[in-house]
Amino acid sequence: MGTVGSPAPPKNQTFSARRYNPFHAFTRRRIVWAVPILFTAFACLALVALWDSEHPGRTRWFGTGGSNQVQLAVDPLDPSKSVNGLPTRSFRDNLRPEVQYITSFGSGGWSNDVISIMNLIYLGLITERVPIIPVFLPSHTMLSTLNTEHTPLPFGDVFDLPHLRQAIGKPVLQWSDVKASNSTVLDDLGCWNVWESIQYYDKAPRGSFAPWKLKLDISYTKTPDWIKMIPNFEHDRYSSFWNLAKLAFPSTRSASLVPPLPSPKHNVSLPPDEHLLCYDFLYYVAAQQSEEIGLDYSRTVLPGDLSANTCDGPPEWNAWQRVHSADARREVDEPVPPFVSVHVRHNDFREWCEQGITADECFAPLPVIARRVKEVQDEIRERKGIDVTRVIVTSDEKNRTWWGDVEDLGWFAPDHSRTQELYEDWYTILIDAIIQSKGAGFVGTARSTVSVLSNKRVESWQDGSIRTVKWGEPGADDHP
Repeated sequence: MGTVGSPAPPKNQTFSARRYNPFHAFTRRRIVWAVPILFTAFACLALVALWDSEHPGRTRWFGTGGSNQVQLAVDPLDPSKSVNGLPTRSFRDNLRPEVQYITSFGSGGWSNDVISIMNLIYLGLITERVPIIPVFLPSHTMLSTLNTEHTPLPFGDVFDLPHLRQAIGKPVLQWSDVKASNSTVLDDLGCWNVWESIQYYDKAPRGSFAPWKLKLDISYTKTPDWIKMIPNFEHDRYSSFWNLAKLAFPSTRSASLVPPLPSPKHNVSLPPDEHLLCYDFLYYVAAQQSEEIGLDYSRTVLPGDLSANTCDGPPEWNAWQRVHSADARREVDEPVPPFVSVHVRHNDFREWCEQGITADECFAPLPVIARRVKEVQDEIRERKGIDVTRVIVTSDEKNRTWWGDVEDLGWFAPDHSRTQELYEDWYTILIDAIIQSKGAGFVGTARSTVSVLSNKRVESWQDGSIRTVKWGEPGADDHP
């Protein structure tokens, strides 16, 4: 899809950050320190544009100035070097014959799709193919609003692609570099069906809205069962990078071909494409063991930290330029005090609670979370001599009583009452992500990829202290 333009400046916009009860406002006295934190999060992201244009080692491939255009001509990693020219109506017309490509599609929600793209890029590295990154689609709302137009979010609107290319020393494309966003051409493509081989309940490729948005009519070929990391084990869905990479090479590809499924629109049966290698879903991929994304060594899977997003380190969240940060900066009249960020995930995790256990018994109560917060505060004080008393909570919890208890602890949260109205589907998630990553410490929720990524960001870019709260049964997080 083509790069989506910035949203029109909203009229009379206001923002606030406060101890959060989503059903009524708090006084100015009680939110005075929290307002600068949220607005500085916005202002921090505006610095991406400034840093990107002034940093002597940077190259911008969508620059408007003459000097930037000169840089585009000499940058060997610029997208124009990996395609024939401007985006075309059919993607095939833009693929260079001497370049091999790789792509996949997201369908797991924001954080899972970020991890899937990290896996796609790494597969591109080990197969020596140029990744073509799909757009983010708000799958969390699309199923319930199929007749509504949903704005895709290009990867490069969120992450700093020029920085990423320089970090890994390889080209990385978006679909908007290859195919025109307004194209009506429905392209045929043969892809590998990974999903059906790694789990035993859904006898079909992984569903995704991305091919529909990209005007792709896909014929899927099921991958061999040996891609699965733990053979014949229904409770694990992981494959390994190199098992999938084998399918990129001629001998294993040829030996693995089975009759493909016909494409849904044109009803054509195609083997997996050799020029544009394609997999349906790449979230469940690991180097050594399942669920390794939360382990310390897993950060080495992708050279360069795709998750970096602070003002103190290399900023990589371009999306924040779209928030009206000039207004935000005017609101910031004092330094942002250090705080501990907390992510509490409840709503969809209720499905994982054991039968017969209530939600209150399944999830960690606030005193348990507060104990982890205190551990982080104590560790920061011991390591850095800083007394961090402020806490900001981000959560999908809707219960007003729970939020009242959060307020009683003296904790805070962003007010998202108008975020989606002003900034479309994605910005609630993105604002929460930067608040989480700006913490001097972080307390997350076990089994949440949102928390996994925020753990890594705080630990890597803030040198912060981190904890994870376990849940699932009463006393799950008990420890000395």
